[in-house]
Amino acid sequence: MAFPSSKHYNYLPVSVLEETESSPRPRSDLEAPPKYSHVEEVDELDYAATRPAKRPESWKKAAALILIVGAVLYLAVSGFRNAFERIGSMRCSGHKLPNSFTLPSGDQIPSVALGVWLAEKGKVGEAVKTALKNGYRHIDGAWAYGNEAEVGEALRESGIPRKEVWITSKLWNAFHAPGDIEPVLDESLSKLGTDYVDLYLIHWPVAFKKDTDNEVDWNLTDNPYPTWQKLEELVEKGKIRNIGISNFNIRRIQNLTSNPLKVRPAVNQVELSYWNPQPELVKWSKENGLLLEAYSPLGSAERVKETLEVPEVKKIAKILGITPAQVYISWHVQRGTVVLPKSVTPSRIEENFRITRLPQPLFDELEKAATSHKPERSVDPSERWGVDIWN
Repeated sequence: MAFPSSKHYNYLPVSVLEETESSPRPRSDLEAPPKYSHVEEVDELDYAATRPAKRPESWKKAAALILIVGAVLYLAVSGFRNAFERIGSMRCSGHKLPNSFTLPSGDQIPSVALGVWLAEKGKVGEAVKTALKNGYRHIDGAWAYGNEAEVGEALRESGIPRKEVWITSKLWNAFHAPGDIEPVLDESLSKLGTDYVDLYLIHWPVAFKKDTDNEVDWNLTDNPYPTWQKLEELVEKGKIRNIGISNFNIRRIQNLTSNPLKVRPAVNQVELSYWNPQPELVKWSKENGLLLEAYSPLGSAERVKETLEVPEVKKIAKILGITPAQVYISWHVQRGTVVLPKSVTPSRIEENFRITRLPQPLFDELEKAATSHKPERSVDPSERWGVDIWN
């Protein structure tokens, strides 16, 4: 990453100190012979006695002056260097953002994924191939997205070995009954063209009765433990490597984890954005060892344009020489969350993958701006489903 120019940061160069003829220095006797009063009364022997002796301290003064000048130059150069390094750090920090996070299983989950929610049919496959070509190794999907077959085909055509790509899928609400989970998982595995998924999430903390029009199964909604036990069994079978949850608040997480779990949730995928930063959930999750994943990191599709125009973010982007979208995605990873930007546009897919650690003052500025307004949720099916999901 290039260092910033002095013009960009409006700092002035340090002047170079130069020696001048006016600089004080001791003069020799030949240059300034001593003057005596009553010279005519002094004989040759007396002359030697009355002649001022050479000052033995003159060399000390000269040495002291040299040391002072050297110290001034050193401080000036050091100050300039430190200032330059501080300014340079505004462009690129010495510590990179993590490429992955470690789960309880020991698996490394990539920190930036391509999300394929709402990706158009016929375009999602190309988006996946573009992402993989540009370095992505994490594809976040779900049975409910209806595009797992196209994602699977793109994965095979990419030529990248299966073990090098992290694949996430999700259990839809209508399949929470223990007997329904493995069949729908097998359907996802078949479409994706793999015999296991790296991560499988309970998509929502709401269970529907099978073959109904979103009729809530209150037993499994209030008590997801039977669903979780079946997922643990599928981990033991090797069809799933890690299990987690999605859209769970703290109360619902504690409701699940109060049971004697064999496998604790590895991930909680939730909406996190400038408009809905959820600082309490972020803090609680860190304290309890639960990794968060951020969906809709730029806000809803209808609000992305507004998101990219937030003044604080535009200012940070200008200082760092990156785009507003990259500021947000970097901010999410720096908060300690996996981030799931979605796009089918090649240039944006490439842009979203390039993250940069924000200097702490700029990170704090964005965090303060995001948490200073009333939170606004983009995705909330509570009313439609008749369930108060967030309480």
